[in-house]
Amino acid sequence: MATKVKLKIAIADHPHTIAIKNGSIPIEGVDAEFVTVKPQIGAFRRMVRDVEFDVCELAPTTYIIARSYGAPFVGLPIFVVRRFHHGGLLVRPDANIKHPKDLEGKKVGVRAYSVTTGVWNRQVLIDEFGLDASKVTWVVDDEEHVTQLKLPANVIHAAPDTSLADMMAKGELVAGNEGAAGIGRTGAPTGGWQEVEADYPDLLPNAAELEKEYYGRTGVYPMHGTIVVKDSVLAEHPWIAKSLYKAFDQAKKEWLAKLDSGELTDKKYQALQEIVGHDPLPYGIAENLKTIETLEATAFKQGLTARRMAVNELFVDPNAN
Repeated sequence: MATKVKLKIAIADHPHTIAIKNGSIPIEGVDAEFVTVKPQIGAFRRMVRDVEFDVCELAPTTYIIARSYGAPFVGLPIFVVRRFHHGGLLVRPDANIKHPKDLEGKKVGVRAYSVTTGVWNRQVLIDEFGLDASKVTWVVDDEEHVTQLKLPANVIHAAPDTSLADMMAKGELVAGNEGAAGIGRTGAPTGGWQEVEADYPDLLPNAAELEKEYYGRTGVYPMHGTIVVKDSVLAEHPWIAKSLYKAFDQAKKEWLAKLDSGELTDKKYQALQEIVGHDPLPYGIAENLKTIETLEATAFKQGLTARRMAVNELFVDPNAN
């Protein structure tokens, strides 16, 4: 390891990763060239389509789909974004949607069928409430990251120059994921999409209560950002997995210490601490096994992956050696 390995790395500017990007926490044995792509979704597409980076933060569903089609990169159990998904599916008040199964036979909007938010939300509706997702027509208005993905027959594209927000306003959709092309609550920001004047309630109004109960019962804690590394990099330098893991873990520990001391505040993750415990961003395969298995199974169940995959095909254990 006398000569450092040069790696091109694309990760977002999270408060718990910024110390890696600014160099205050080095990646042992690595000469890192950090590439900032805003929004990070742009890096998702560049990685799964062109394998542009040596290390990249990807949406986990995008990664699992790509891996099922033979993508030449593998995940590390470093999950830099977490949240639950019982909330966020908004319904028209006049659509008479009282229970998830009421969505069957109806049209529901989601930006893209494979977007991780939508996949996790459908997982809740399917596994917890018995929704038959094949009986819902899912309407999308964006392209999928993985070009090889063949969408199920019950997924259709909105007409050209037609937004999901407009379709929702006209009653052509009975529900839609919050933030999908402007579908939101009155006066509420919608994650960078246009804001619309519409008062759409959550399908599950007691989402916070349900999420706490769900985690306590299942141990499933949905992840979003996942770190992947080129297979060729690990084949030549297998120690890099551990170097990356150690750097991300140290950056998170320092961030947590600042939260504990009051030097920093992070309302999102401090709220999640009340559900999952002191560490709201657990890394490692053992710590996330149930969540990994659940996302792999639900991706296949929703027609997103070409085949079933074992955990050791999806994730390298950086602490194995």
